[in-house]
Amino acid sequence: MKASVLFEPRTPLKIEEVELAAPRDGEVRVRMTASGVCHSCLHAADGSWQNVPMPIVLGDEGAGVVEAVGPGVRTLKAGDHVILSWAPTCGRCHYCVIGRPNLCEQRRPGQGVLPEGTTRMSLGGKPVYQYGHVATYASVTVVAESSAIAIDPAMPLDRAALIGCSVMTGVGAVINTAAVPPGASIAVFGVGGVGLNVVQGGALVAAQPIIAVDVVPARLEHARALGATHTIDAAKTDPVAEIRRITRRGADFTFVAVGDTRAIGQGADAVAPGGTCVVIGVPATGATVPLDVRPLVTGERVIRGSSYGSARTREDLPRLVDLYRSGRLKIDELITRRYGLDEANEAFRALAAGELSRGLIVF
Repeated sequence: MKASVLFEPRTPLKIEEVELAAPRDGEVRVRMTASGVCHSCLHAADGSWQNVPMPIVLGDEGAGVVEAVGPGVRTLKAGDHVILSWAPTCGRCHYCVIGRPNLCEQRRPGQGVLPEGTTRMSLGGKPVYQYGHVATYASVTVVAESSAIAIDPAMPLDRAALIGCSVMTGVGAVINTAAVPPGASIAVFGVGGVGLNVVQGGALVAAQPIIAVDVVPARLEHARALGATHTIDAAKTDPVAEIRRITRRGADFTFVAVGDTRAIGQGADAVAPGGTCVVIGVPATGATVPLDVRPLVTGERVIRGSSYGSARTREDLPRLVDLYRSGRLKIDELITRRYGLDEANEAFRALAAGELSRGLIVF
């Protein structure tokens, strides 16, 4: 099958005919329909995230149709429409049984292999690794059964692809991780693909106000269209002071949806006493953030991470599909541009330049 392969950081991806082994026990083969273009893949490609095994097929956000199932697969069959999840679950480990499957101990983050420890992709007899357990920059892929979530076939698969990461991560950070109550104030630092979905999550739970912070005016306008009540251009205005002015005491919840240490510091500073700063964006490997501990203690503020929107994928991904089909969740409006697989390098260039809310590779 055809795949876009990264051989070394800071080098162009190359289209290759990659060999794909048959699915093994508990695995399925999926023919891809579409893949989102994620910042996490860009960070792997540009070297910001280190220790990524290579050569590797990138892509952790996609949707397609099941072509074949391996032995022992019980929940899927050929012809099922699925969203791919980069967070496989075993259903048996400590985190799965306490209701936090996004932290499943079966996951092998950064190793480029399926949960059992190997990859199904190869080139010239040598392994090609699979980014995020799924490798969606390929026309066909093999994934663990738990990484393929069946959805209503009436859902357009190109839009469903974005639910697999950016929509789940952003909306889930609001409704799952932070459990924002109606009427609470929120501020979102960075309104790219994930941040826009944080804004949407705020609108879904009736947060008020919903403050979008970015340095790109076009993104701020996009955030208003998706539910932001206020926007702050951080290139011109101190966002912390402006958030405090709007809310009178700081935001009840801040969300940092960009891997920038300065934004993380601002997000923590802009939280009201008793509030929570939720960090979603992952900075470069080894990055640290200076922290004044006194306001954290005296104001009982909380700083916490959110991985994949604290997703319970079998429940949450179909639920987001239903919200889209009912008109309450906007996905069409997130898609800035569509690309062919051979245009992945251009998609990365546009993403790095801030031109995309979400790019979509369509097969």
